[in-house]
Amino acid sequence: MSVINAAQATQIAQSAQASQESQKGQSSAKSSASGSGKSGNASTQFVGEEFNNFLKLLTAQLRNQDPMSPLDSTQFVEQLASFSTLEQQVQSNESLKSVASMIGDLHAMYASEWLGQTVTVPSSWVPYSGDDIEFMVDAPAKATHGVLKIETSGGAEVLEEKIDLSADRQSWNGHLNNDATAAPGEVYKFSIEVYEGDTLLGTVAPQIVTEVTTVSTENGALRLGTSSGLTADLDQVRKVD
Repeated sequence: MSVINAAQATQIAQSAQASQESQKGQSSAKSSASGSGKSGNASTQFVGEEFNNFLKLLTAQLRNQDPMSPLDSTQFVEQLASFSTLEQQVQSNESLKSVASMIGDLHAMYASEWLGQTVTVPSSWVPYSGDDIEFMVDAPAKATHGVLKIETSGGAEVLEEKIDLSADRQSWNGHLNNDATAAPGEVYKFSIEVYEGDTLLGTVAPQIVTEVTTVSTENGALRLGTSSGLTADLDQVRKVD
């Protein structure tokens, strides 16, 4: 039976490491959590197979070595070092899988706390369902009033009216210019011009007041779906009392 030399042992370890790095690259290129999980499992399986093959070859070598010409101790140490490298790779993969699982569990626990919560979502485009749309305005403290402008998806302005910024929340019931009414199912663009007296301070998007109805994970981040039809990343929303 042929004897494994140090170069062969090292080659096995390098092969496993190269495959592991390749699998990591493929995993990072995928956007879904399930795709990443499959790549991670394939990497761990490959390294595990190399680990077992190395163990079998090394055991066979020791069993069949010539008593008159035993295995060189230097070569044996080098092979054990390669063996240890493979073992660490397998353990690292298993540890990473465990950490990923824990993070997923924490996300799920944290996400459940948001369901049913009233939040604000920043958005210029708002779908109209036929119900009143509540919103808040982040305006400078020196602002005296605002002007709400609403446009259709085609760019036609259908409403312009003054709003009182001292109110905590604003509401739009679907009324438009010339006593017209908004069409349910349409999406409208909201913009709010903020003034100090006659001086325009800037234009801001409304903070739509809505309720969280769904929670999902996209690219490792929590994303919230709401009763208004809007979706937003967790760091974009704000809870409302």
